[in-house]
Amino acid sequence: MSKAPLADRLRPQRLKDFIGQDHLVGKGKPIAQAIGLNQIHSMIFWGPPGCGKTTLARIIAHETDSQFHHLSAVSAGKADVKKVVEEANRPTLREWPKGLSRSEPKTVVFLDEIHRFNKAQQDFLLPFVEDGTITLIGATTENPSFEVIGPLLSRCQVFVLYELSEKDLVKITTRGAKALKVKLSNSARDFVITFANGDARQALNLLEATHKLYRSITIANLKSALQSKHLRYDKAGEEHFNTISAFIKSMRASDVNAALYYLARMVDAGEDPLFIARRMVVFASEDIGMAQPTALVVANGVFRACETIGYPECQENLAHGVVYLSKAPKDRSAYDAYMAALADVKKHGNLPVPLSIRNPVTSLMKNLGYGQGYQKYPRHSLLPDKLKEKKYYK
Repeated sequence: MSKAPLADRLRPQRLKDFIGQDHLVGKGKPIAQAIGLNQIHSMIFWGPPGCGKTTLARIIAHETDSQFHHLSAVSAGKADVKKVVEEANRPTLREWPKGLSRSEPKTVVFLDEIHRFNKAQQDFLLPFVEDGTITLIGATTENPSFEVIGPLLSRCQVFVLYELSEKDLVKITTRGAKALKVKLSNSARDFVITFANGDARQALNLLEATHKLYRSITIANLKSALQSKHLRYDKAGEEHFNTISAFIKSMRASDVNAALYYLARMVDAGEDPLFIARRMVVFASEDIGMAQPTALVVANGVFRACETIGYPECQENLAHGVVYLSKAPKDRSAYDAYMAALADVKKHGNLPVPLSIRNPVTSLMKNLGYGQGYQKYPRHSLLPDKLKEKKYYK
């Protein structure tokens, strides 16, 4: 029996076995097309952990008969890249019959966590990507616009990968249970899926750890394997939704103590800090809004801290943000105004934009009155005629 983790043993080799990311690998979609035409190019996969970035890179190399080199930006450096480039440039000893074209295998370099390569290291990669010596596939959980240098980014196509859906994780956990030769009840499967939070590796690691410890996979055994006495937000108990609801309502009521308590419950149960931080960012605009606009800056700062620091330290950032948001004055006027405007959009559809504020791009448009009578700072309403008297923001 292989000693490799279950997640590695189940890693698919063919695109037809890959689960998720249908917007990229479905029929006629860009990566499926590139593989089918054997026209792969340098690219960057941007997405959360466990969504299939590494697996997809391996499949691309395998199905295009390319040499695959897996480097981690955490431990690799210029010397490692140079070694791969030298190997890619090394002439093959195989003799080819005269008159036959010779097709050298492509070299795919998969650079995991490319955002951890500094500017000098990324600059070193650039000429080899540019001249086609290597086909680079970078993977990152960070926004490549900020973490990858412009010249390198311009030579790569960025593909956004999303966390796996519940439907995807049902397939993956079923495949994992089959590989472990165990029965998996629907309730146990749902527990694993909720815990995984879109991360296939998390789901398979939990299945494997529980199987090693207890052989059978039940909710009780799954909880024991997680070494937590708390409910892991399983759907049957609805704790996930009840707790986040209580958390938001406590901040809305400016009850700092209650908000901190519900935060502590979520953190202690292993809730994804980014899930909590996302709710805080929404809360900052929805419930505080114009009463204290800097709340959005603080909430975004908390989200960024959770992204870059992670547990356990980011719980302190979460607590800082929760106290700030709870104590801030509340004002839903911007949110209410937007929802009222949205209701009119849905009710009336696309009403004609007043001619005075249309852009006269062509002479025909100008002759039709586009832009005529435009004032930079008018005192009259710029809403469509049917809504002239509407006042959304109060």
